[in-house]
Amino acid sequence: MLRSRSVRIGKLLGIPIYLHSSWFFFFVILVYALQSEYASTNANWTESQDVGLGLLTGVLFFGCVIVHEMAHSVVAKHYRIPVAAITLYFFGGMSQISRDPERALQEFNIAAAGPAATLVLALACAGVAVLSPAGSMPRTVGFWLGGVNGALVLFNLLPGFPLDGGRILRSIIWGITKSYTKASRVAARCGQVVAVCMIGYGVWQGVRGWQAEGSAYGLLDGLWLVLIGWFLLSAAKQSYAQAETRTVLEGLKASDIMSSEAPSVGREISLEDYAREVTSTGRASHLVIAHGQLVGIISTDALARIPREDWCVTSVQAAMTPREKMVWASPDEPALALLDRMRTAGTQQMPVLSEGNVVGMVTRESIVRALRNENQVPHLTSA
Repeated sequence: MLRSRSVRIGKLLGIPIYLHSSWFFFFVILVYALQSEYASTNANWTESQDVGLGLLTGVLFFGCVIVHEMAHSVVAKHYRIPVAAITLYFFGGMSQISRDPERALQEFNIAAAGPAATLVLALACAGVAVLSPAGSMPRTVGFWLGGVNGALVLFNLLPGFPLDGGRILRSIIWGITKSYTKASRVAARCGQVVAVCMIGYGVWQGVRGWQAEGSAYGLLDGLWLVLIGWFLLSAAKQSYAQAETRTVLEGLKASDIMSSEAPSVGREISLEDYAREVTSTGRASHLVIAHGQLVGIISTDALARIPREDWCVTSVQAAMTPREKMVWASPDEPALALLDRMRTAGTQQMPVLSEGNVVGMVTRESIVRALRNENQVPHLTSA
């Protein structure tokens, strides 16, 4: 999600960790707010102590967020569900799980793992604070982190997708109805309700804060809730659209959602020439052909991985995915299973082969076209 605006900072248990650009803005505001709070409540501390403790508290807070997301990820990996990455945003974090769980119990356990880990952190931080001397730095930081983590547990358990509470709700409905699609639709609608309420409350709180304090600072708490609510609303709408998409795709096969057109390029051309081909045709992926035979596939994703200055001296063959490493579909493969495989593989296109010959290509555009033909579905979110 918005990976192009994120910076990779490392790996944990093989899972890449990213910081979204919005994180840096929020981190500065958080540290400033903490420093100001420490300065106003601890007159005996020096300015450098206030700033240093503000930085430490901010880092520990986002460390707690990483622990929360790692809990989701570890349980997902236990069920052999790949985790593409963890990204920290201004509102917290998000684990990018490559495919949906296979059973309702798996969904429940993955969703519940995060709040459970955060609750443990809240109790641990509160314990440190209670055992520390009055007025000490560990006591101050412990109470702050304990309170914030406790609040995050309650917030994440709100019954609306994509919050953990929404995922837990989806797992329960899924277990009762035996329908993942129906459960996703209900959880997404609940997520939209929660988000709208949050936005409304944020506006009310911001106006009240402005009237009470007469400055921009009075708006900050309300603005914060509005931003989070807006993000949750967008995510909930996207989830609902995905549920509707799954409803339409049920019963369809790869042959129903593929395009019979399979654009191709030669393996000997340079990436510079391939970029021109992409620009002129608008196609995001091409089969690579040599002597009339399929030898691989290349896409704009592969193009982006090569430095721009090397395009003129790099051939398509050097950047393509060779045939033996390609993922492909058969014409009779169920459409939903195919889309899940595409998401797990991290690809936006997949050739369809029959008896070794390419008979079509499944792409985002071909899926949209098939959906419109089936049920006049106007939009498709990421597969």
